[in-house]
Amino acid sequence: MNLISDSLLLPALGLGFLGFLVPRLLARVLPEGVKPLMLNALLSTFILFALAGFGFFLLYVGQGADADALLEPGFFANVVFFGRLGLASALIWAPIMVLSVAGLPRKWVKETW
Repeated sequence: MNLISDSLLLPALGLGFLGFLVPRLLARVLPEGVKPLMLNALLSTFILFALAGFGFFLLYVGQGADADALLEPGFFANVVFFGRLGLASALIWAPIMVLSVAGLPRKWVKETW
């Protein structure tokens, strides 16, 4: 069990699940159509990027790093540092997000693809 809790397996699974879930949740509030579908993809990308960066912050704190020490360099430095980690994690969530967005037109009722 220690292998799962100390590794990146659970965070990777969580990012993959969020990559599927975020576009589906946005599809509930956005209208049907090609332009809203592209907006969904763009918003999903930004949301997942931010969630991944924040998730890495939580992983650092969960592994014993002092949150105050992490936040000390300032807002911009933290955005750059955790943003790079969030961008690197796109290798996990981006393909799943693209597949999730691509599957949304199958559920359209009013519009056609």
